[in-house]
Amino acid sequence: MAAITNLPTDLLRTFIAVVELGGHSKAGAFLGRSQPAISLQIRRLEELVRAPILTQEGRSVQPTPTGEALLSYAREMIRINDEAVGYFHRSHKTGVLRIGLPTDYAVAFLQGAITNFIRDHTDVELEIHCDLSRELHQHLRGDDLDIIIAMMSETRMPYLSRVWVEQPIWAAAEGFEDVVHRPVPIGAHPEGCEYRARMIQALDAIERRWRVVYTGPGISGLQNAVLNGLCVTALTKATMLPGMRALSEAEGFPALEPLRVGLFYKHPRLSAAGLQLVSELVASLESVGSGITPLKS
Repeated sequence: MAAITNLPTDLLRTFIAVVELGGHSKAGAFLGRSQPAISLQIRRLEELVRAPILTQEGRSVQPTPTGEALLSYAREMIRINDEAVGYFHRSHKTGVLRIGLPTDYAVAFLQGAITNFIRDHTDVELEIHCDLSRELHQHLRGDDLDIIIAMMSETRMPYLSRVWVEQPIWAAAEGFEDVVHRPVPIGAHPEGCEYRARMIQALDAIERRWRVVYTGPGISGLQNAVLNGLCVTALTKATMLPGMRALSEAEGFPALEPLRVGLFYKHPRLSAAGLQLVSELVASLESVGSGITPLKS
């Protein structure tokens, strides 16, 4: 029987800190260890995975392809470890958590997980910020947010924990009748919204004219504009309302390109309460049915 290799959580925690904090010295300062001690731990981890996991690019340290793969496993292993320790220690979780969500997710399935967390952790104060995904990524990088759910513009992005695929749907009022010779009336969030871009790309691809007749940052206003017959838009199953119907390719509305959505957080900076919320969000993602497929990042 082949010997089993164990990846110690202290080495994985150090590796995550080096990547997310941008270097050995910053990771050492955060973890209370010297830079040589951090370097020693990284070398030990490289011995265990039998490949280099970090590379120097100018002044910055970046994970190698092997390191990228390891980072995904490391985040998950540390999350599960900390969840288990929190369960058995029953640690008292307090503090403020700043959550960033695209508008759609503030009223969809993640609302349940966040609401349950608030009920079960009365000493934790949640601040929820809704915005376009590109803005949420900037706020996370700037340490203005602790955890975000956001669309992904690239396959690999910093601080990614989980990724899944979301399929947008053309949505219209039940009584909507398309007039082929007229531009498609589109309702959308402001410029920079991935759903908006998907609609325009799909219509341009079939050389169908369109015009934006409604623009607004909130999902409720957009839903009302659709229900009132003012426009069509791209929604998800979770944000379709009674009185709406999906438009098909047979009606002249080509399938929209799927979206990659991620759960992001900076693990070294997250509190025990934050890690608990991440675990509950992950559980929420994995319990969702068709339309969203959890993937390994």
